[in-house]
Amino acid sequence: MAKQEKSVKKRLRTKYRLAVMNDETSEERFHMRTSLVNLLGLFIAAFVVAFFLLMLIIWATPLRNYLPGYNEDLRKEFIAQTYRLDSLQQEMELRAVYLNSIRDVVSGNVHTDSLPPLDSLEQKQKEAMLAERSQVLEDFQRDYEAREKDNLLLFDQTTSYPVHSFFRPANGVVTEPFNLSEGRFGIVVNTQKDASVAATLTGTIVYEDYVPDEGWMLMVQHDADYLSMYYGLLKPFKQVGASVQAGETLGLVAQETMRFELWQRGLVLNPEEVISF
Repeated sequence: MAKQEKSVKKRLRTKYRLAVMNDETSEERFHMRTSLVNLLGLFIAAFVVAFFLLMLIIWATPLRNYLPGYNEDLRKEFIAQTYRLDSLQQEMELRAVYLNSIRDVVSGNVHTDSLPPLDSLEQKQKEAMLAERSQVLEDFQRDYEAREKDNLLLFDQTTSYPVHSFFRPANGVVTEPFNLSEGRFGIVVNTQKDASVAATLTGTIVYEDYVPDEGWMLMVQHDADYLSMYYGLLKPFKQVGASVQAGETLGLVAQETMRFELWQRGLVLNPEEVISF
């Protein structure tokens, strides 16, 4: 065994002559004497240098932003800036319409009494967006009513529904409780910005939309004809048609508050009666 070890060490340290020759003239152009140990050390040194060069390139260039888990705050800021850019674009379009109206007035084509103010244009745009969203909700409720004609009851009547283990949609304090008389069909939870919003039951996402001045909203359909609605998300993690498990994160809170509604068979429920906040 000792002789074999000595033989291996001897081979590693034995000097070899590496030569580069002209094949036609057999003239030697370059030669080098080295051993297997030196070659191994050279390869290791080259690998270390290449590794550090690669790390330096990634750290000193925007490539680092593509690494998973790196600079999540920058990603969130990018999403927020995207929303802000969209708002600015809408503002520019409104002002362009307004300026065109002023040009018509100056040229004498339009009377000043017929010129709408800028804030009315903004209000009309917001009303159009809200009207479109309300139409979707009305269509959804109408579909429920058509399927459940025998269960059309008043809001203040009690209903019997199977017991489920509901997850809290967000950790926080309920600042605006459920109140039908004041037109509040759900609750508002005061939580932290970027807090997780969780699915209250296992189900499927059936609708998502962006609500001005509030953020993204999601509708999730569950068993026993439960329907949960989550308002005020920064950006949903799931898309329409995706299945979610109870307690699975749907997105992050955008503005430190999250509005939550719970329905069953076209009837609105008080979330605080079935969920412990």
